[in-house]
Amino acid sequence: MKFGLQISSFTWPGGAAAIGPTLARVVRTADQVGFDSIWVMDHFFQIRGLGPPEAPMLEGMTALGFMAANSERARLGLMVGGIHYRPPGVWIKATTTLDVLSGGRAWFGIGAAWNEEESTALGFPFPPLRDRFEMLEETLQMAHAMWSGGSGSGEAHAGRQFTASRLLNSPQSLSRPRIPIMIGGGGERKTLRLVAQYADACNVFGDGPSIAHKYAVLRQHCERLGRPYDEIERSTLQGVDLDARSPAEVVDRFGALGESGAQHLILSVRGVNDVSRLERLGAEVLPQLR
Repeated sequence: MKFGLQISSFTWPGGAAAIGPTLARVVRTADQVGFDSIWVMDHFFQIRGLGPPEAPMLEGMTALGFMAANSERARLGLMVGGIHYRPPGVWIKATTTLDVLSGGRAWFGIGAAWNEEESTALGFPFPPLRDRFEMLEETLQMAHAMWSGGSGSGEAHAGRQFTASRLLNSPQSLSRPRIPIMIGGGGERKTLRLVAQYADACNVFGDGPSIAHKYAVLRQHCERLGRPYDEIERSTLQGVDLDARSPAEVVDRFGALGESGAQHLILSVRGVNDVSRLERLGAEVLPQLR
């Protein structure tokens, strides 16, 4: 089993001036205590359930570059990128840059997106859901092409949503055979079908029975497409509150998720700016679950 950390809030003591030093400390600690991956959300406003829109939020790709400079071993990614935030070529080039500068540690986390409020507030388009799924599939196709061969396929792409004349990518990613692709979301007709067809990992939410059902649907898509199910890493995003649960209770809870099929537990830790919480997880939870 692998373990990730999602950093989903930057409402920390000290205001804006303290965000950089605090984030660096959190990332360094997570890297040192044994987390396999570290993620940030791809949002411009804080999302419902975690705080008001006015709460501090960092742009994701810039934050990942900073995190790469403050870590050595953990993979880094967005949990997950909103497809309409960046054109496909920008998505792929930015993720390649992260991979090269981090020594081959990038994830490409991507999804169909949902937060219309951000788009309308900041003045960029929020296409209909059908269009966003078409954008997602074409971006995945272009990612496969640009991460193949020496400098990409060099071919053109002509789709319903995007047209590109030359899928060149230099420097090429260090990750092989390509930067791993994670598609976020549990939609059973479209999202999990795209996972089976294009991705290296999925990310779903819920308790043990819920995620086991999603993984079973993914297996069905793999069988229809002729894709080996075991090629796809099964992850789930879960919250952790060490003020409410003891490390032993956390081990029991997440052990049950492993029995339901989860292979990569990505944890959103309440009060993560207090790095002693990460140290406790590294000492008392991660080794037992491994």
